[in-house]
Order: sequence, then C-alpha cells, then structure tokens
Amino acid sequence: MERDIQVIVAKTAGFCFGVERAVNQVYEQIEHGVKPIYTLGPIIHNEEVVKDLEARGVRVISSQEELRKIHQGTVIIRSHGVGRQVYEQLKEQGVRIVDATCPFVKKIHRIVEEQNRLGRRVIIAGDSRHPEVEGIRGWADERTLVVKSGEEIDSLLINFDEKLCFVAQTTFNYKKFKELVEKFSKKSYDIIVFNSICSATEERQKEAEHIASQVDVMIVIGGKTSSNTRKLYEICKMQCNHTHFIQTLDDLQPESGNSVRKVGITAGASTPKNIIEEVHTNVRIKF
Repeated sequence: MERDIQVIVAKTAGFCFGVERAVNQVYEQIEHGVKPIYTLGPIIHNEEVVKDLEARGVRVISSQEELRKIHQGTVIIRSHGVGRQVYEQLKEQGVRIVDATCPFVKKIHRIVEEQNRLGRRVIIAGDSRHPEVEGIRGWADERTLVVKSGEEIDSLLINFDEKLCFVAQTTFNYKKFKELVEKFSKKSYDIIVFNSICSATEERQKEAEHIASQVDVMIVIGGKTSSNTRKLYEICKMQCNHTHFIQTLDDLQPESGNSVRKVGITAGASTPKNIIEEVHTNVRIKF
C-alpha cells in the first residue's frame, strides 16, 4: 500500500523570466528566422532542451574558432550575455544577431561599462569560469577581478587610492554576497556596491531554504552544469541532509526506508516545467 507522503513543490521552481524568454526566442527563430541558426553556447544548462533544439536544426557554437567560421545565418546570444568584443566580431562577420541576453544581465553590463568609464575598477562576485561572468568582464577593462569568498578579498592586491565598483553574478548566493560586502566595508575602500543578484534568484533561494528546513527529503532538479541549480543544492543541503540533485526522475535513487513523510521539490532556472511535473507526479513511488 502506498504510504501517505506530503510533497511540497516550490512556487519559484523552474524557468525564470530570462531563460523562458531566451528559449522562446530560439523556437521563434526556428519558425521564422534566417537559417542556419546557431546559439552561442547551449541556450540553457539543460540537456533535454538542448537536444530538442538540435533535433530541430539549431547548432551550438562551442568555441571562438567555430564562431570565426560563421558568415551567414542567425547567431542567438543566450541569456548569460557576452562581452562587447563578441558583438563587434559578429557584426564584422556579417551574421544576423538575435540578442536573448537576460535584461537583468544587460543591466549589469551597463553598470559595469559606465562605472569603468568613470575610472572605477570592477570587482565581480561570482564564478570566474561561468559564461555570465565572462560576459560581464567583457564590458570592463583588464583590471577587473572576480571573487567568491572572503579569503579571496583578503588576498587582493588593491591600492587604497583605487576607486572600486562591486557587482554580482545574477545567480550568486545572496547571503554570501552580503558577507563579501561587509568584508569590503571593513577595509574602508572607496567602493560603490550594486546588488545585481536577480530578485527571482533571491526568492528561489529563500523559498528552497525554507522548504528544505521542513522536510525529510529535498529534491533539486536541474542540469549538472547549471550554476544556479548547484547553489540551490548547496543551500538545501545545509538544511536537509537527504538532499538529491537530479536532472530527471530516473536519476532519483533514494536510500530505502520508511521514515519519509514529507518531500520538498525545487528546480533551477533552466529546468522545464514538464520535468518538474514528472518528478512531482511520480516521486511517491520512489520512497
């Protein structure tokens, strides 16, 4: 007999505004765009969506070498955004550009470009290898730095007469960002701080943390390469030892036991609604 298990699904789970907008733009280009169609990197960090787009003829550009060879068709810039140099390169090559950069990321580009022009050195809270951070760096100069811990701030070689601008990757952990801001404030730098963490990211993290603190098992759904999903997993794991990071229902292999009474589900910004619904509908049979 199936046990009575309560399942709580986060209201903020799944596609955020920027990702949904970007994905929709790709499907629009498939219908009406100039062929061939390319995305500059996977449009989102979700293998299921990327496979579907590839089946429809959308090709993923994975390197600068591949990009240089394209002189016709449409190149879609994904929600993560790119640096100024990439726009210039695409225009020189004569390809049609569809800009699906998330508006929240675009705002960071404008801030960074303006503050850098005013002479401030840009510091970004984030993962230096993440494409969004690489794109943000592309709107400032070579002095730009990336940090993600207080220890890294302590080791920065910054002169006290330098003027600084501090921004964050949109999916950066909000609590960690506040800690870094506090660290900078204690050092008495001339610094302007912009909390550029997306409000949807902040809400998603807070809701996930709240649900994880109340359940026996927490499930986080999203692509393994998704930065925002990885952060959700880390936040939930702090609250619930039995936290699972999965891409699809098939990945969920919980330990056997009868003590599970309440299960929580959240998902990253690149997780399609149908995958969340499949996990929600079938999660009870896994326990």
